[in-house]
Amino acid sequence: MKRAGFSVLMSLYIKEKAKYFVQCMKSMFRQTVLPSEIVIVRDGPITEELEAVIEHYRTKYPDMIKIVRLPQNQGLGPALAEGIRHCSWELVARMDTDDISRRDRFEKQLAEFEKDAELDICGSYISEFAGSAENVVSVRRVPLTHERIVKYQKQRSAFNHVTVMYKKSAVLRAGNYQNAPLMEDALLWVRMIQSGAKCRNIGDCLVYVRTGYAMIERRGGYAYFQKYRAGRRKILETGYISSWDYYITLWIQWIVAMLPKRLRMVVFTRLLR
Repeated sequence: MKRAGFSVLMSLYIKEKAKYFVQCMKSMFRQTVLPSEIVIVRDGPITEELEAVIEHYRTKYPDMIKIVRLPQNQGLGPALAEGIRHCSWELVARMDTDDISRRDRFEKQLAEFEKDAELDICGSYISEFAGSAENVVSVRRVPLTHERIVKYQKQRSAFNHVTVMYKKSAVLRAGNYQNAPLMEDALLWVRMIQSGAKCRNIGDCLVYVRTGYAMIERRGGYAYFQKYRAGRRKILETGYISSWDYYITLWIQWIVAMLPKRLRMVVFTRLLR
């Protein structure tokens, strides 16, 4: 049976490192099943080094690389919302420009959609690494079945965003990505579930995700907590979660955000995994 094509969707902005972007792209072209197209949203101006990487791959794979240029930085939610409109295929795989996909990632996810025609979104566990992908420091496991995903999503994201493959039609039916910093993905999962999406996760680490003190530092402080609170408020407004769910997660997040960086590292890599 011939497999249907699929798109890969990623967003690139000025603070990304070119060497990480190269590692990401190499992992795309080492897949056992190659994507039909890679849609890269250029979210505002980027560095010359990043432009050079884009140009290299666009020259080498002119029929696979599609660039969507946004004149100003819009943020992840609006960038992905625009990018998914440019995806040519019904199945779309998300990818972050500083992470690495395992060689068989797409093969395994496509097999899930082939087994279940009603499936709308499929993610997986992630291996979080520091320095090189061989140095795995933690694994983020997520619930596997639809029923457990629906319950888990009330307090924490039930999908690792960078791992998901979903149906474009299901994303658009749910209203597409919204502008909700830190919560672009969680808000979308809620809206997809509410619109009837069927969910699944694969109990295997299909993506290597970069971590370390820089990432942990970004997940702390009062400014971070304010964004988290605003995002959770938007989820509360959907009616998917209760006031109890809202306030208990805010309380926990406040404690974590205010911890010293080293303690926060322990929480993210040990206690929350």
